[in-house]
Amino acid sequence: MLMGEYRHAMDAKGRLFMPAKLREDLGDKFIATQGIDGQLFVFSFEEWTNFANKLRSLPMSDPGAQAFVRLFASECEVDKQGRFLLPPNLREYAGLIKDAVITGLITRVEIWSAEAWDRYKSEYRDAASEQYVEMLRSLQQFGI
Repeated sequence: MLMGEYRHAMDAKGRLFMPAKLREDLGDKFIATQGIDGQLFVFSFEEWTNFANKLRSLPMSDPGAQAFVRLFASECEVDKQGRFLLPPNLREYAGLIKDAVITGLITRVEIWSAEAWDRYKSEYRDAASEQYVEMLRSLQQFGI
């Protein structure tokens, strides 16, 4: 299961370290693509297949669905030092220049610029805490 928050600096060539705990589930090759809040989504090949199957179910007559399916995805491979190269277009999309935050979200990883992640956390802290309490209450019906 993908969990945790990690901060790493991207090097001048656009390489970023993928923490070993996340690599255990992602593997040494994975797919990176644009996220929905200015971050990147990273999927294992298995999860990417699940995601792609869901994308196939979108109605292609809807312009919004067409735009969503046109995401640019890139295969990334981890080197011996645990780093992977992010393509320039994905770095640009996510505003990644140097400092990045890598977060595990159960079935995928998200990569944020550190500045955007810190802003996101501060803006949504109160709203998220209310949503968190409501989510926990709803899970109680399942004995959690």
